[in-house]
Amino acid sequence: MRFHRTSAIVLRQYFLLRGSAARVLPLFAWVAIDIVLWGFITRYLNTVSTAGLDFVPLLLGAVLLWDFFTRVMHGVSMAFLEDVWSRNFLNLFASPLTIGEYLCGLVLTSIATSSLGLLMMVALASAVFGLSFFGYGLLLVPFLLVLFLFGIALGILGSALVLRFGPASEWLVWPLPALLSPFAAVFYPVSTLPHWMRQVSRLLPPSYVFEGIRAILAGGDYRGSGLAWSLFLASCYILVASWFFARIHRQAVRTGLLARYSAESVS
Repeated sequence: MRFHRTSAIVLRQYFLLRGSAARVLPLFAWVAIDIVLWGFITRYLNTVSTAGLDFVPLLLGAVLLWDFFTRVMHGVSMAFLEDVWSRNFLNLFASPLTIGEYLCGLVLTSIATSSLGLLMMVALASAVFGLSFFGYGLLLVPFLLVLFLFGIALGILGSALVLRFGPASEWLVWPLPALLSPFAAVFYPVSTLPHWMRQVSRLLPPSYVFEGIRAILAGGDYRGSGLAWSLFLASCYILVASWFFARIHRQAVRTGLLARYSAESVS
């Protein structure tokens, strides 16, 4: 793997963002809307609740972390879709660029864009609504790592689906986080789910993150086994998603799909 080839993918995304305000604005606009909306909801809940709970870290913190996961996933898929929309695949893969180098470039792009979004969300939530991350302790770092790894895996999977079924199938990418959110138990304990949903939840790394956050905020003990298992799951999903993308790419090359990649290539 050659780093200069990977950095070329990142550099291309940088020039795309630098030259288009329409691409930069969504990195901040939607997360800001989410933080403001849920921030005022948590303030309202604090005023009407008689349970003595502070909903700011409980709900607003969960929204911030879930938005971070979504930004990571969309960071990978958006970088990939830029190549889809510009019909750039033949240019890329006619070069010595390998699949591993290409995926690493997408991941590095996602790191940059999701980090900017995270900093913006933290600054807004802290300054306006008083959200403090000190309550989570040092476990916040591995929690973010789990969400980051799983977001990368989901982004690669979504990109592979679009590569297989064509640009017209990009609508499959956007609802993936929403489809997973009921099983990830972002706003409620896993124990509230039906039995069959709990079985699915145990296979999703984010569910362990949000269960751990609720345990910490409730003042209870958090078992590290759940965190270790979620890290293992997220790492496995990245390997599986990368293998799936490479397999789809080999099939696209063998069948000539890359040469005729267009909105009509869904088949």
